[in-house]
Amino acid sequence: MNALFATLLIPLLGTLLMAVVPRCRIAGWVNVAFAAATTAASIVLALEIFESGPLLSPGKFFYVDAFNVYLLVLTAFVATTTAIFSRPYMDHELAQGRVNNRRMRLYHAMYQGFLFTMLLALSTNNLGILWVALEGATLATVLLVSLYRTPESVEAAWKYFILCGVGIAQALFGTVLLYFAAASVLTSAEDGLLWTTLHGIAGQLDPTVMSIAFVFLLVGYGTKVGLVPLHNWLPDAHSEGPTPMSAVLSGLLLNVALYAVVRTKMLVDGALAAAPNVPQPQLAGYLMMAFGLLSFLVAGLFLHRQRDIKRMFSYSSIEHMGLMTFAFGLGGPLATFAALLHMTLHSLVKSAIFVTVGHATHIAGTQAIDKIRGLIRTQPTVGWGLLLGTAAIAGFPPFGLFVSEFLLLIATMQSWPWLTVVLLSGLAIAFAGLFRNIHPMVYGNQPEGQTPVKANMLPVYLHLLLALWFGLAIPAVLAQWFDQATQLIAGKGVL
Repeated sequence: MNALFATLLIPLLGTLLMAVVPRCRIAGWVNVAFAAATTAASIVLALEIFESGPLLSPGKFFYVDAFNVYLLVLTAFVATTTAIFSRPYMDHELAQGRVNNRRMRLYHAMYQGFLFTMLLALSTNNLGILWVALEGATLATVLLVSLYRTPESVEAAWKYFILCGVGIAQALFGTVLLYFAAASVLTSAEDGLLWTTLHGIAGQLDPTVMSIAFVFLLVGYGTKVGLVPLHNWLPDAHSEGPTPMSAVLSGLLLNVALYAVVRTKMLVDGALAAAPNVPQPQLAGYLMMAFGLLSFLVAGLFLHRQRDIKRMFSYSSIEHMGLMTFAFGLGGPLATFAALLHMTLHSLVKSAIFVTVGHATHIAGTQAIDKIRGLIRTQPTVGWGLLLGTAAIAGFPPFGLFVSEFLLLIATMQSWPWLTVVLLSGLAIAFAGLFRNIHPMVYGNQPEGQTPVKANMLPVYLHLLLALWFGLAIPAVLAQWFDQATQLIAGKGVL
């Protein structure tokens, strides 16, 4: 329990302290230290869960099991490596005059606040607090998106705030419906939003109310996931905000929103499975498959039309989140295992890509795809990082995303054989959309006067090395966590 509290309190303390740290250079290092301490605490927590099983706090406010504990570690780890990149990157932005000392304090405080709200959303047992935490994450990222105070960044922040605000309102109504369904069964209404309580009585909940609730929750949290047609905020938020924010937004926050959808799907599946004469007992899964497949295909097509490198990779994030949503909706042990593996690898690789993109835009002085050229000649570490990261995110073997996509294809062939053709076509379209732009950026003619920049590529190659390792042999500890989480999501695990 101490490890859980440390995991949450360290970034909360960091939020308060970073708001008053006066010197920017010190603030960058302090930001790294707080994120690293959070990672260490989350690893200790994961070891406790691995040895002793799920953890339910005495007041039932927090609940950690095999599903969310690995997401806690992943979130803290990626936040740490991104903070390492963030320090020199934001120093460069300060030197260029894009931010001042006051905005740097805001940036570092909101970075830690963003981390705290995501960890709270992942660890809470209360579905109402889950909603509040995701709303807090929205407010933190709105301030980060608008950090540069340009007309474009302010517009992107407002679009993000309005669209996600409307979406999160739908999720609130869905949460109210969950409470309404539970209140008619429970004698103690105060437990009506506790996930462990709802999971225990899922078979007694009204299937009609639960189905309607899930529609609102999928639309609401799906907006945060970036599912089409609720995705419009995501490309703008990525392209106009600081690149470290893009790395954690794409690599972490989208996971947290999808986690919320999957948690509620488990409740709906239990309610519909126990109800007699329900016409569509797999309603939640079918809805997730439909939204996921639509997002996957639309984002793959939009990759071909992008002229901004950060917008291009934001559509890649939409594509992969759609693929994960489809996999969780498909259900079954194999598809769920593939979704968990894909979630992990996408976070590692996509955050590495955005780190590389941050350095590439500093080298070229622009985010325009047709202006970024000859990276491998100007600064080989950045050029190779972008090339290898794109190969990894496109599912090239032996990177781990190839394994997760291959497992998903096998699961699809077993349940919905005709959709295999659709998935393969979508993967081919996305591959073509990425590499038609990446090749000239990496190998094109080096513009005259283009010079290297101070780059910290350690996070990039560390993440890519992990993605390669998971593609060759998934570590036994991680595989066991995934197996346990798969059993929990499938309704066969023990709480």
